[in-house]
Formats: sequence, C-alpha cells, structure tokens
Amino acid sequence: MAEEGGGGGAESYLFKVVIIGDSAVGKSNLLSRYSRDEFNPNSRATIGVEFQTQTLTIDGKEVKAQIWDTAGQERFRAVTSAYYRGAVGALLVYDITRSATFQSIDRWLQELNTHSDTSVARILVGNKCDLGEIRAVSVEDGKNLAESEGLFFMETSALDSTNVKTAFEIVIKEIYNHVSRKVLSSDTSKPEVSLNSVSLTANGAEEQMQKGKSSCC
Repeated sequence: MAEEGGGGGAESYLFKVVIIGDSAVGKSNLLSRYSRDEFNPNSRATIGVEFQTQTLTIDGKEVKAQIWDTAGQERFRAVTSAYYRGAVGALLVYDITRSATFQSIDRWLQELNTHSDTSVARILVGNKCDLGEIRAVSVEDGKNLAESEGLFFMETSALDSTNVKTAFEIVIKEIYNHVSRKVLSSDTSKPEVSLNSVSLTANGAEEQMQKGKSSCC
C-alpha cells in the first residue's frame, strides 16, 4: 500500500487487493464485472497474474485499488506466493455449486496468513448465486465460516452483477478505515479525519460493514 499527497493538500491512496480461490470459481469474471462491467461466459483459466486499477472517492479522498487476479490451479502456486506481497485486502472466492471449492477456503486462508499481514481486510465470497437451483453450499455454511474466521461475507453473481460492486468496495472501505485509524492514532493534529464521515458511492455497502453479515441474491 502507498499513500501520497496530491496537489493542494489532497490525499490519495493506493491499495493492493488480491482475489484468491480455486480454479473456475469466477475470479476473473468478478474482476471484469467490477472493473469493466463485462462478463465472458467462455473465459479461460488465468495464466499468471492480471490486475485492474479502480479509482473511487472515500471521504473526499482519492482511493485507487489495484486488484490482482491469479490462477487458482496448483501448478501456478509458485506465481501466487509472490502475488500476496504488499496486499492489504483479499477476496476469498468459492463457487456455491461446488462444495470442494468451499472446503479449499481453509487452505487459501492459510496461504494468505503465511504470505501477508494479519491486518489484511478479508471477505468471503460465495460466487454464482444465480445458480441457486444447483447450490451445494448453503448461505448458512458460508456465514458460519466467515464468522468463525472473522471475515466479511457476501454471495455474488458475476453473471448478473449481484453484489459484485458492493463486495469489492466493502474490502476497499475496510482498508481505508484501517489506514484512517492509524492516522488518527499517530497524528492527533488531523482531527478532520473522521471515520464517521467515510462513505462509498455503492448502494448497500454501508449496511454490509459488519463482519459475518450475509447477503445473498
């Protein structure tokens, strides 16, 4: 993460966010839906690493999120170990129609804990909630895992956009809040930084800022 001062005293922030999870859970389509409002039903497995940068305004400050997507296949694990470096946010994604991808979340959490700081903002994402008729992982199971691990939780659909923007921006806002708390504790000469005034231009994001609180289509 980098923070820099802009012209006229304005502050800007750059946050690195990673998307992790098994292959074919929809990581790349979540990113393309959020960054470009696109969905490719024939998307191929990601080879190596790709990233997109999104800019939003929180509390009058420019926040850039550099969102990284990498392959979930085991043969690319050498790529993913370096991929976590500098990350301050993470989306842990599983496919609600494949229980094996949900069971893998524990391993992805362990890897995240090994390669990143414990203060990384994390959200558990159950993707493909548009396929509820063939659901293999219940909302309650997702919520319970999130609560036990101290994660935010949300079900999404990259296909129809359900909760995609909100899921990403929950993580970005939590990172910003963490940075703001550090500013408040280290620099009491800046009382204008108020966590209560932080807002996101995303419908529903404010209501989802409680760890373990679920949302589903």
